[in-house]
Amino acid sequence: MARTSSRRKPAVDYSESPATKAEAATSSTTAKATTRVEEPPSKAASKATAKAAAKRKAEPEAVESDSGEVPRAAKRPKAKAKTKAKGDDSMPLAERTAVASLGKAMYIGAHVSAAGGVNNSVTNAMQIGANSFALFLKSQRKWDNPPMSAEARDLFLGGCKDHGYSAAQHALPHGSYLVNLAQSDATKAAQAYKSFVDDLQRCEQLGIGLYNFHPGSTLGDTRPAAIGRIAAQLNSSHRETKTVVTVLENMAGSGNVIGSTWEDLRDIIDLVEDKDRVGVCIDTCHAFAAGYDLRTNEAFKTTMESFEKTVSFKYLKAFHLNDSKAPLGSNRDLHANIGTGFLGLRAFHSIVNDDTFRGMPMVLETPIDRKGADGKTVEDKQIWADEIKLLESLVGMDPEGDDFRAKEAGLQATGAGERSRIQDQVDKKSAKDAKKGSRGAGGKKTQ
Repeated sequence: MARTSSRRKPAVDYSESPATKAEAATSSTTAKATTRVEEPPSKAASKATAKAAAKRKAEPEAVESDSGEVPRAAKRPKAKAKTKAKGDDSMPLAERTAVASLGKAMYIGAHVSAAGGVNNSVTNAMQIGANSFALFLKSQRKWDNPPMSAEARDLFLGGCKDHGYSAAQHALPHGSYLVNLAQSDATKAAQAYKSFVDDLQRCEQLGIGLYNFHPGSTLGDTRPAAIGRIAAQLNSSHRETKTVVTVLENMAGSGNVIGSTWEDLRDIIDLVEDKDRVGVCIDTCHAFAAGYDLRTNEAFKTTMESFEKTVSFKYLKAFHLNDSKAPLGSNRDLHANIGTGFLGLRAFHSIVNDDTFRGMPMVLETPIDRKGADGKTVEDKQIWADEIKLLESLVGMDPEGDDFRAKEAGLQATGAGERSRIQDQVDKKSAKDAKKGSRGAGGKKTQ
């Protein structure tokens, strides 16, 4: 896949697409002792890099309009120069923790790159010490993709076997952002369905048991009608495949976006014929942005009880672990590094210490971009390696103890500036909306 970051998206605004998942990271979330120092590149290397970069054309992620539609011929934004942090990509950044040693079977990992072949996702997962991982099965930026090669398939299967990964339980591929199963246009719906089924078939070739995807957008149609189309497409896809479970991801957005409430997810599941072939992945940032609080022990229990009552834990298959740069109920999909956002460390402590979630893949989608010594944006996978260890360290930790409080305070201090910046944006928009509302109420024309 022609990209340097497995999860990088364009900057988002208040009408952003659910496809936009993260902004650039402002800092690493863990101890400075793990920070790696880069050597400045030689003049020759810099010249060669600049020349190569000039030849490349950046491909943008698919971004929906306010209505949820993906523009056909959107102008490509200029991409900032970006490289990988120096170092041998085969060298482990953290040792993989034996899950049995944690006391609770929490399989924590990240969404890693599969560039060059799906088999590379296993190597990349090993490098950061992940016990679960997500990946894209093909380019999620275009509709037409070549078939998966037999070599890549066999190397993936062999890699999982050699390194002790259960692809059936702890690999969680992410669907294409182009696909909208709620699409009402017959031609576009057929295109979306073809891509969706192709991914499910790839999963089954790889022995993968779970497939995560965004439910879609109403595109202005009624919600019940759009939900009915999603369920119909799922029913058809289940008949064309045999085993893979289609996993609905909850969303952050409002308006035309489907999946930002537990009720949306429930209504889709209710219409799925084979209940064994459907599930849910809770994205913590999305849930918080949609108004579901997880910050305190009491709030966490309330939110989880509402999920159990509305959807049922029997359908919960996975988590996306992301803090939020935006406040509760903002409907803004802005991922933050663990503990640095408005959610805070306590929310993640609650998740990794809840026996209900044992055995599920828990995948980080947090930002890993930072500025290198030369001023260019680089991808620092050490951030994920450190966050995995941070989350694993929370298992069994006393949340009232000095160790937890010190970690919590340090991470909150790290993210204070970014939280303040986003809060200011939210406050300004709220004031603007209130002003528009008062004008409308007074009989004046609203813009």
